[in-house]
Amino acid sequence: MSWSEQSRVQLETEHVMLTPLVETDREGWREQAMDPDIWTHFVTRVEDEASFVRFFYSYLAASDGGKRTTFTITDKASGRVAGSTSYSNMAEEDLRLEIGSSWLGREFRGRGINHWSKYLLMRHAFEEMGVERVEFKTDVLNERARRGLRAIGATEEGVLRGYNPMPDGHRRDAVYYSVLKAEWPDVREILEEGPSFR
Repeated sequence: MSWSEQSRVQLETEHVMLTPLVETDREGWREQAMDPDIWTHFVTRVEDEASFVRFFYSYLAASDGGKRTTFTITDKASGRVAGSTSYSNMAEEDLRLEIGSSWLGREFRGRGINHWSKYLLMRHAFEEMGVERVEFKTDVLNERARRGLRAIGATEEGVLRGYNPMPDGHRRDAVYYSVLKAEWPDVREILEEGPSFR
């Protein structure tokens, strides 16, 4: 079974549920995605209905095409869509993949949802898919994301300057983080203790 197939699973804890993106998730995504604060450091922008539709269907098409697996994150306490996250850049021959394109609606930040989502994705990647390296990248200016990655035990590796263009025309510097399979038992222990904030 290919990684693309192995990655299309439902994952859950008592706090969150991750399900592969489907058409019927659109309204739940829209409810959260129209907050412009989410997109400050993203390479895409959701500013209006037209840009939301393009954004949603681009992720749906990529997931359906096997290029990535995008998950809808549901907050189990409320039963509402909280945001999304993805497996991408799945280099199966190299046993390496990226976890990214993660975003949460404003009311779901700082409640441990990101923590448990990353835990589920890493656990599945290392323990079920046989991954050797999980990587993450973000804008070097995105302090919130960088704090979150350090909090889940990822190691900062360095900055790639002028990595890609942003909607306002400047090129962002991207900072990479990773967790290796040999590090996973210790990282898993940290994550299973729960988030250090709510």
